Amino acid sequence: MGSIELVKVRKDFGGFAVINGVDLKVEDGEFTVFVGPSGCGKSTLLRLIAGLEDISSGQVLIDGKDVSRVGPSQRGLSMVFQSYALYPHMSVRNNIAFALKMAKQPKDVIEQKVKKAAGILNLTDYLERKPRQLSGGQRQRVAIGRAIVREPKAFLFDEPLSNLDAALRVQMRLEIGDLHQSLKTTMIYVTHDQVEAMTMADKIVVLNKGEVAQIGSPLELYNRPQNLFVARFIGSPTMNIATGPSAAKRGATTIGIRPEHVDVSATAGEWPAKVRLAEHLGSDTYVHVEVDDIGPMTVRLGGEAPNQPGQRIFVTPQEPRIHRFDQQGLRVGG
Repeated sequence: MGSIELVKVRKDFGGFAVINGVDLKVEDGEFTVFVGPSGCGKSTLLRLIAGLEDISSGQVLIDGKDVSRVGPSQRGLSMVFQSYALYPHMSVRNNIAFALKMAKQPKDVIEQKVKKAAGILNLTDYLERKPRQLSGGQRQRVAIGRAIVREPKAFLFDEPLSNLDAALRVQMRLEIGDLHQSLKTTMIYVTHDQVEAMTMADKIVVLNKGEVAQIGSPLELYNRPQNLFVARFIGSPTMNIATGPSAAKRGATTIGIRPEHVDVSATAGEWPAKVRLAEHLGSDTYVHVEVDDIGPMTVRLGGEAPNQPGQRIFVTPQEPRIHRFDQQGLRVGG
């Protein structure tokens, strides 16, 4: 079992609340991602779950048991850090086995667990190498292997891919996803990259200034953002935003429309616009336009879109796809 629940968890630093009364339930076996901009509190929240930071008030429960005042080593969790934190003088085998040796587990049990973890992570051929002889992705797999052998109730990942290049990040996303499917263990994953969040999570927790902005599946957050912050943060390219008469006639203070939900015409449409830049990416073209009386917008079209800088066009939002928000930035209607 590995369910984790936070009840009105708060963390203060010098009288300032960095985590402000968070309520959250992570189900057993679920892959939950904490996402948000730098300074939103996502890593702090993870450390509160791990016991690496003391909570100021509230409760942390693991499998229904209050562990708020229990040390990290007694919580049954394993954490994987951004920095790998490997011992450079030790082999891969000894890095993976280190925690088990410290716990004085029998040698045959240690060997069995190390071999199993190495097999899962494709590290069998690297067990005698030192960290300096490995690629960044291999080092991260060693760090994950060290967590696996402890057979934790849950894995906690703190931005584990941010030190890797783009291609390796994609590969490691797949490998961590495969690992979750194989182990069926609860995982909580912190990232500032909303693409990682969208592609990996069963459930996403969007944080803003120490508070939960929205919780839901990736598609729930993409299709039904409950506030302007989530609407702008989730999605790449970001959602287009408009105010003024265009919003008012739709009963809102602000409206939002995804780049793929905007139609383009050379002859007629709701909003006259001028093409600033067309980014041809093969399968897609991102057309950046300046809409008269509204401002910049991005339109996502097919890869063969012919638009050129300086061209005058018309853009029209697909009416059923418009998101409406009130003066407080909260979603209006369905």
